[in-house]
Amino acid sequence: MSAAVNPADVPTEQPPAKRVSEYHLMWRAFRRDPLAVVSLIILLVFVLGAIFAPWLTPYSAQGLGDPNILEKFVSPNGDHLLGTDYLGRDVLARVLYGGRTSLSIGFLVVFFAAIIGIPLGAVAGYFGGWVDNLLMRVTDVFLAFPPLLLAIALAAALGASFINTMIAISFTWWPWYARLVRAQTLSLRQRYFIEAARSVGVSNWKIITTHILPNVLTPVLVQITLDMGGAILTGAAISFIGLGVQPPTADWGQMISIGRIYFIERPWYAGSAGVSIFLVVLAFNLIGDTVRDVLDPRTRRSA
Repeated sequence: MSAAVNPADVPTEQPPAKRVSEYHLMWRAFRRDPLAVVSLIILLVFVLGAIFAPWLTPYSAQGLGDPNILEKFVSPNGDHLLGTDYLGRDVLARVLYGGRTSLSIGFLVVFFAAIIGIPLGAVAGYFGGWVDNLLMRVTDVFLAFPPLLLAIALAAALGASFINTMIAISFTWWPWYARLVRAQTLSLRQRYFIEAARSVGVSNWKIITTHILPNVLTPVLVQITLDMGGAILTGAAISFIGLGVQPPTADWGQMISIGRIYFIERPWYAGSAGVSIFLVVLAFNLIGDTVRDVLDPRTRRSA
């Protein structure tokens, strides 16, 4: 007879260990940086404030540009938390609506610059030869001019408007993405997985879209995060000299330009727009530094 088996001696199947996803590790590493978390909160406040501006202020019409001369230059009080401007408009409403313009310029400029620069850089780096020389010489022409000066010249030639400001800045920013992606592509095109894809007959365009571009997105994402603040500053600078968004549309750069005349006696108008630009640009720069560390596996692993 066989000996009775004690149920306690039978090994039980252990549940598989829960696998931590890569995105969870990135988020956990991001949360460890308090400055990045605070910066993210600041950005969310400004973005949500711009989106929900009509519901966050009772002076929505003034934010859109309607004057109220009877309350011109009212100091900050309970009714107008940031005071009023030279036309009696609520400054907080102008800041919220100005955030729509300034943040939109930042996001759209970086988006279109990346859309132009990333494919050109990937094509130049992958094919090399005369294609690389042609695209990089065109890139060098744009890089030969100071970006802000070239953007101002293009904005002056196109005319002062929101669309023209976005186009002018985008045309000066795409070469940086082309250069960055080209450098990454040059290091990738000789890798074994690229050679293997060629050997089985995968087309060049398929290799670029499915193997090259996904592997260059990490440095591009870091660059995009860092460039957001610079794009907002450039847009504000163009509006400051009168070549950007025109009144009555609110814009932070335009508010600083007009408010500088009254800054000594009534600093709340220009000061509120200036502080908004400072906080948003600083937040983007701090988040960009953290994103660079988070996307680096070595840095994330040590954290």
